[in-house]
Amino acid sequence: MTLRSIAVTATLLLAGSLCGTLTIGQVKPDPQSSVEPRSQAGVGQKFLEQFVGEWDVVKTFYSRSGEPSRTEGVCRQTMIHEGRFLQSEFTFQKDEAKTTGLGLIGFEPTPGTFTSVWTDSRATRMSLRQSKDGFNGKEIILYSRSLSASGAESRASRTVTKLEDNGRTIVHRQYALGDGGVERLMMELLMTRKGDSPASRK
Repeated sequence: MTLRSIAVTATLLLAGSLCGTLTIGQVKPDPQSSVEPRSQAGVGQKFLEQFVGEWDVVKTFYSRSGEPSRTEGVCRQTMIHEGRFLQSEFTFQKDEAKTTGLGLIGFEPTPGTFTSVWTDSRATRMSLRQSKDGFNGKEIILYSRSLSASGAESRASRTVTKLEDNGRTIVHRQYALGDGGVERLMMELLMTRKGDSPASRK
């Protein structure tokens, strides 16, 4: 055996020992999975996939007194982290004032509940919402949640999000919760898929 063939053989043996029992194309196991198993997407993610796309938005805010205030904007929605979460990027423009917002919503298949987080350029606080009941397959119902030690809610609310018009329209309504379970419509987002507005379909 020549010196060159000995060197090649040694290299191959070293490579084999480093690879262990893995074959070509085989992926090494994820050590984190032993303590934090990977979770797969469920029916909630399938529902959220229908929200993906570019949307025209009309936001209506209903004050306790006076006329409703309307603002127009746009939204881009994408599924991220291998289809596990829906990310929503909003931009609203009224006169010279511009507001941006970022939402993230996910679904836990085992309890069948959604959790969402919202941030925007109007405030420094983060808004957290979560389902109380399992997903009914038709709409997303979320309630405001607090991470404070007391768990007290300064502004309790319920939001309902539905798909309408064969997926061309999203209707999102937020209700303020008063004493005795009395609800008041506080805000509405009417989102129309770009290119699918009533005028463009005529």
